Amino acid sequence: MSFRSHESGAISGLMVAVIGLSVLVLGLGSFAIWAFVSYNDAQDNVDGKIQIAQAQAKEAQGNTDEQKYADQLKQPYSLFKAPDDYCGVSLKYPKTWSVYESEQLTNGGDYKAYFYPGIIPVITADSQYALRVFIEQKNYDDVVNQYENLVSGGKLQSSTTNANGQQGTRLDGNFSNYIKGSAVIYRCRQQTITVASDADTWKTDFEDIIKTINYNN
Repeated sequence: MSFRSHESGAISGLMVAVIGLSVLVLGLGSFAIWAFVSYNDAQDNVDGKIQIAQAQAKEAQGNTDEQKYADQLKQPYSLFKAPDDYCGVSLKYPKTWSVYESEQLTNGGDYKAYFYPGIIPVITADSQYALRVFIEQKNYDDVVNQYENLVSGGKLQSSTTNANGQQGTRLDGNFSNYIKGSAVIYRCRQQTITVASDADTWKTDFEDIIKTINYNN
């Protein structure tokens, strides 16, 4: 009877050991599977981030190359010149831009020209143009003063500018709900010259263009 009890105790101990070992093996196996899955997930995450970074780098490089190509197409700049009766205003603009003279110059009216890459948009007060050249039969001070409320209200910033050895006024900011850009205004005898760009999209072009402004004062 005591032999059987001893044998039963030994078997129970062995079973406990086997069960414990089995649990340990299962635990280690589960941990190994979890670790493997976690590693794969982490690796996939890293690979995904690398792929995204590579795609972004390629896109940035592509955008840079595309911009360089677009800038190259603009060269050499074309020469624009208004009639002599309108101060003979001249400037250089990208050759990829179109020009539209919208006014019939009769009876000393105002001269207006619009510039835009490709097809010129319909002429409206709210349309945005890469460049506008207005030569008006108005006093310089009257033209500048019409923006006084926008300047005092903080929508436009006013500063001085120079062209052809003459000092003028520069305006930057919101001209309306649709027009946000820059303009330079110059006095020319009894006329006033305004050269403007209607959106920051063409700000770099505008800065280059206004350096080339010339006129008969």
